[in-house]
Amino acid sequence: MRSEEQRRLLGQFIRSHREGLTPDMPTARRRTPGLRREELAARAGIGATWCAWIEQGRDVSVSPEALRRLAMALALTPAERAYLFELAGRRDPEAAAPAPVSDAPDALQAMVGLLDHPAYGLDRLWNACYWNDAAQGLFAHWLGAEGPKNLLRYVFTADTARALIPDWENRATRLLAEFRADYGRTLDDPRAQALVEELKAQSRFFAQVWDRQAVTAREGGLRGFVHPVEGLIAYRQHTLHPAERSDYKLVVLVPSEGEG
Repeated sequence: MRSEEQRRLLGQFIRSHREGLTPDMPTARRRTPGLRREELAARAGIGATWCAWIEQGRDVSVSPEALRRLAMALALTPAERAYLFELAGRRDPEAAAPAPVSDAPDALQAMVGLLDHPAYGLDRLWNACYWNDAAQGLFAHWLGAEGPKNLLRYVFTADTARALIPDWENRATRLLAEFRADYGRTLDDPRAQALVEELKAQSRFFAQVWDRQAVTAREGGLRGFVHPVEGLIAYRQHTLHPAERSDYKLVVLVPSEGEG
């Protein structure tokens, strides 16, 4: 059964994405941004009242077929679609089976230790569970003895993160959208909600970005860092998931001659 928090988040998510859509026939006298509820309901082939109840967080049953229609009507990305199904407490037939909860896989520790480039493992709450010396040298204030170990805590609450990461605001915004994709799969874990509430209280920027309801899949690419000794250095970031535990991540940074 979905919790009240899940229903609230589901309603906010649908409303946020509905308001970001372009109407089929825009007019000059629209009082609300994006699509009206009635227009979204028509696109999805569902009742307008029922659509309103979902946005209001009421305890209504939502079938996988209705969610499929809503996902298509809202033009959701795969990551956004997965988040929608998670919030609704429904199984997306196209999604992979969830992994059981257990300790970090040994394979993750083995891979991190074998790599010469900066590499680290993240658990489902984005706590660093393993890292090598190269990663600790790059992220001394995150992975060092006094570091917070949680990637979100570091990025959003540590002044050293702003100094290390060029274009910090945009990078932090994307990072949080990537985390939200994982958050939808951890709603049964009270630690996930506690982490979000803690960061909302500690970082005004975190709270603002979190309320935007942005969701995106974690992708690699060029990442730049301003090291206090080496200056600006660039890496290609690659993120992999262990086959036996897809809720864990292996993140590897390969040196690049490009600019971050």
